[in-house]
Amino acid sequence: MNSLLSLRSVSVDLGATRALDSVSLTVNAGEIVAILGPNGAGKTSLMRAALGLIGAKGVIALGDADPRTLSARDRALRAAYLPQRPQSIWPVKVAALVALGRFAHGAAPDRLALRDQAAVDAAIEACSLGSLQHRGMDELSGGEKARAHLARALAQHAPLLLLDEPIAGLDPAQALGVAEVLQSHAAAGGGAVFSTHDIAFAAGTAHRVVLMKSGRVIAEGPAIEALTPAALESAYGRPARLERIGDDFAAIFER
Repeated sequence: MNSLLSLRSVSVDLGATRALDSVSLTVNAGEIVAILGPNGAGKTSLMRAALGLIGAKGVIALGDADPRTLSARDRALRAAYLPQRPQSIWPVKVAALVALGRFAHGAAPDRLALRDQAAVDAAIEACSLGSLQHRGMDELSGGEKARAHLARALAQHAPLLLLDEPIAGLDPAQALGVAEVLQSHAAAGGGAVFSTHDIAFAAGTAHRVVLMKSGRVIAEGPAIEALTPAALESAYGRPARLERIGDDFAAIFER
């Protein structure tokens, strides 16, 4: 299979804290992988290490190259990264923000070739932003801003999406829209990795889940197989179970 991301025995030290401890992960084309775990589990560190944004030991391959050796442009052509709570601190229009995703392709909001405009338009449509594209980012709700930043990542046309808590603050309908975007991207041959605290969303969206605790992977696989009561209790410190209800999932924690 075509590997978009490969980590082998990757460790990260942030000061005196070991944020990642010998983590291995492979993401292939057509796959969606969800990263789960409590606060401080290492989810964000995993994504930043995968992009070469923080110092890491071990083997990392972003497509066919080590991201730690790539220029920012070359890295952006391989992966689009959406950090937690991305900021837009100036009143840029939504369409212009989305167009920033074309920067790695040599474009800018005021310098879009036909293929760039087509990518921007497609991303705006995928994220249901057509009626908002001419509004300023400072005029949007938190959920609308999140969708605009997701559209910017899509417009980048990178094969791999790395999204850190992309549904935080979204209502259920908006979260389902994010799931549909990820599934369409994977169906077209791309890959996606996202972190979330929503276990049910991860189980219903991803092909595989990776459950982390204290910088280590403690379970990995299809959600219904990996998220056993024992694994969930180990990660979160209280009895829990994942239940399947038709095509949907529910994560139930005991009080």
